[in-house]
Amino acid sequence: MPQIEIRDALPADAEAIRAIYNDAVLNTTAVFDYTPRDVAAQVAWLAAKAEQTLPVLVATDGPGGAVAGYCSYGPFRPWPAYLYTVENAIYIAPDRRGQGIGKLLLARLTGLARTRGLHTMIAGITAENAASLRLHEAQGFTRAGLIRAAGWKFERWLDLVFLQKMLQD
Repeated sequence: MPQIEIRDALPADAEAIRAIYNDAVLNTTAVFDYTPRDVAAQVAWLAAKAEQTLPVLVATDGPGGAVAGYCSYGPFRPWPAYLYTVENAIYIAPDRRGQGIGKLLLARLTGLARTRGLHTMIAGITAENAASLRLHEAQGFTRAGLIRAAGWKFERWLDLVFLQKMLQD
């Protein structure tokens, strides 16, 4: 397997990010979305993240290699008191899951949030997504709550687990 490189996403990564996200929309409960993104929406998402100085990181198979996964964070809630709390999102290409890419991305993302002075990072994960729960717990996230039947997807109710990682001592 090639050496994984973690770097800031570029506009040229939009299509690869879109393909990974759309797979999650169509085939998993990792995201409570029903509609795949089109190219324009993905480009707009990346531009909005850049305008808000919010990170989008990609994992690639070395310099110039294929995008194997991506992650980002954004505001947890829209009110001023939540300024130092963010919620993460991490997605791995279906053929690259279970190879340690999520671990590399999440470690870099939490480190970046820490250096930016953020206080805590939240992860909202479907209760049935054991791999993502294990990933976050291995990175120091602790369970902070459960919302039963929080989302409806694939003709069933899904529970949502909240995890939290304190970023500052």
